[in-house]
Amino acid sequence: MTPSRSTAAFEALYRTEYARVLRFFRKRVGGDDAPDLAQEVFVKLFAAGVVEQIENPPAYLTRCARNLLISHARRRASAHIVTCPIDEGRDAPAPPEQTWGIEEGDIRRVYRRTLLAMPRKTRRIFLMHRLKCMTYAEISEQVGIGYAGVEYHMTRALARCRMTASVHRL
Repeated sequence: MTPSRSTAAFEALYRTEYARVLRFFRKRVGGDDAPDLAQEVFVKLFAAGVVEQIENPPAYLTRCARNLLISHARRRASAHIVTCPIDEGRDAPAPPEQTWGIEEGDIRRVYRRTLLAMPRKTRRIFLMHRLKCMTYAEISEQVGIGYAGVEYHMTRALARCRMTASVHRL
């Protein structure tokens, strides 16, 4: 095979297939990178010197284009990796448990104030239900009010807690 014959075969393939390969890339990466990628496929094909040996040039070019897309994606992904040197002399960040403990204390103080602001009977019923895990029937019997009264006080207590949570964005 002479170089001029190989070059002529490549030129013919380039003229017939370039537009299709360009469309392939435009659909997948957009108009900015598509011409460069299409050109790269043909440069690699020419450098390999296998144009006359290919049985199905459109399929071969499509496979080359797909492989180039994969390489392109890998290069872009690795370009976004940021590394930071470890500075042993710096203080280590506080563990999240410490932050959670501080936030828990803040929440407890807010809810304690909320509980103390409730009417005495409402607070008592709320704590009997939430802390002592008593049923409404047991509370109603012990406090000496009806079941509906227990529901009323629990509704008021929960409404105050919701209001506190929304005001303090807990």
